[in-house]
Amino acid sequence: MGSTLLTAQDRQTLVNVVYAAFPHSTFPRGPYERAADAVIAEAGTNPRFLAQLLQGLGELDAQRDVPFSELDADTAAAVLRGADGSPFLTAIVDSAVVTLYSDREVWDLLGYEGPSYDKGGYADRGFDDLDWLPDPKIEFEGEVPA
Repeated sequence: MGSTLLTAQDRQTLVNVVYAAFPHSTFPRGPYERAADAVIAEAGTNPRFLAQLLQGLGELDAQRDVPFSELDADTAAAVLRGADGSPFLTAIVDSAVVTLYSDREVWDLLGYEGPSYDKGGYADRGFDDLDWLPDPKIEFEGEVPA
């Protein structure tokens, strides 16, 4: 997807931008690639965004001695912090966040079972079944309700 819009190097840079913006060491590459492809697809419908994307990816590659896609995670994160708030990065993040966290593979990795509305809602099916949080300490002042 998007092969006519971006070069292979540009796409790789975009995948790494999405990873640097939403780093999860336990996520495989697939969800990041699908999120990048969604950004590319959106850019394909918006010439202004496409131009902004191509320019921004080129600028990221030009900031260091090596392309952005070859930077280690800490350096890539530092480079993105320098672009924080820029229209280029904001557009990528706004597009990628929805695709990344709507990805069923990501849901499985995070332990999210998906929406519950078609199963009766959360009140009847485990709104309190989190096993990774400690039980809350409940204290009452005064009389304990009956």
